[in-house]
Amino acid sequence: MSSPLVPSDSPLENPHATPWQEVWTQLKGLRRGDSGMVPILIGIVVLVAYFQIRNSLFLSAGNLVNLFVQATTYVLLGMAEIWLLLLGDIDLSVGYVSVLGGATAVILTDTQFHWPWYLAILLAMIVSTGIGALHGAITILLRVPSFIVTLAGLLAWEGVLIYVVDAQGTGGTIPVREKVLYDLVNTNVSPLGTWVFIVVCVVLASLLILSRDRARRKANLTVVPLTITIIKIVAMAIASLVMILVFNTNRGTFTVLHGMPWAIPVDVVMLAGGTFLLSRTKTGRYLYAIGGNVEAARRAGVRVNRYRLLAFMLTGFTAGIAGLLYVSRLGGVSDNVDSTLVLYAVAAAVIGGTSLFGGRGKIIHALIGGLIVAIIYNGMGLLSITTSAEYIAIAVVLLAAVAVDSLARRGSTV
Repeated sequence: MSSPLVPSDSPLENPHATPWQEVWTQLKGLRRGDSGMVPILIGIVVLVAYFQIRNSLFLSAGNLVNLFVQATTYVLLGMAEIWLLLLGDIDLSVGYVSVLGGATAVILTDTQFHWPWYLAILLAMIVSTGIGALHGAITILLRVPSFIVTLAGLLAWEGVLIYVVDAQGTGGTIPVREKVLYDLVNTNVSPLGTWVFIVVCVVLASLLILSRDRARRKANLTVVPLTITIIKIVAMAIASLVMILVFNTNRGTFTVLHGMPWAIPVDVVMLAGGTFLLSRTKTGRYLYAIGGNVEAARRAGVRVNRYRLLAFMLTGFTAGIAGLLYVSRLGGVSDNVDSTLVLYAVAAAVIGGTSLFGGRGKIIHALIGGLIVAIIYNGMGLLSITTSAEYIAIAVVLLAAVAVDSLARRGSTV
């Protein structure tokens, strides 16, 4: 009898199958709706090819690094949204919460207050995490849908942000004066440091993947064929090598400019931490269980409200990190914040593969989805396409992602 926690139609490894048979087994899964990231990766290839054909500067080292930096905010906001989407909840205020956290750090390190950067950042994180806890408490205690609570939060925190920024008497704009906060996005790791960081990440990720598969085989659980795992590791190594070469290419015109922006390691650390929490801890298992069937999780002894509150707090915390990178990239904060940030947050999570129906999603989905949003934003900017067309394009991609999710769910029940 198959485990009730694992779909019975999941591909099992056949020790007597040839590598081609293993690959064919995976391809047949596409017909059942088990498409995984295949449509997403195909979409990325199509987008990159289109923009490169239209403008040869798209794949230049300078533009690619700029694209990765643009993606960091979308990626982190998508990660913030995933914590709640896993439960079937949503946070519509995450964009303004993130900027409010960033604004806290900017204001406290300004000449008026002179706070040390580490204390300012700590308080900024407390603010954003506390807002997430407040949203969660209202949702849980009053039994109000998170959609309504965070919609009210969107309006309220936008007002608070405008008030706080305008109260500083700087004309509605406050520049970043703290070097550490400014350097988060605007300075780079050395070329040697770039090599070391990326190689270490690839080695650790490969070892974790192999270790996980070996543990699942010993426990007689479903596992992808070893051939597929090796293909994934080789592809990851090749992609990482390309990234190293891109980052270490001199992108400067009047001065030498090379190395990986510090924002990239921040994304990687958040990706690793979130992935570990979801895949290797009791908290992660409970979050998936609640999203899959809240009543079944409650009857199994899971303290549902406690973990729902934790998910709201994790959303606020991750949004705070996104806000720090946002203000660093802009070089300051103003009372006129891009109102589409929350839309990009949801888009990044859903386009990457996280289900809107709860119970299915991974932190890496935000990385993929945020990258797609940045590719569209960056590519259309190079082609001088209007902002209205950018919004329409992202809307079409988002709708396509939701359609794929719905078809995958339908296929898995057949």
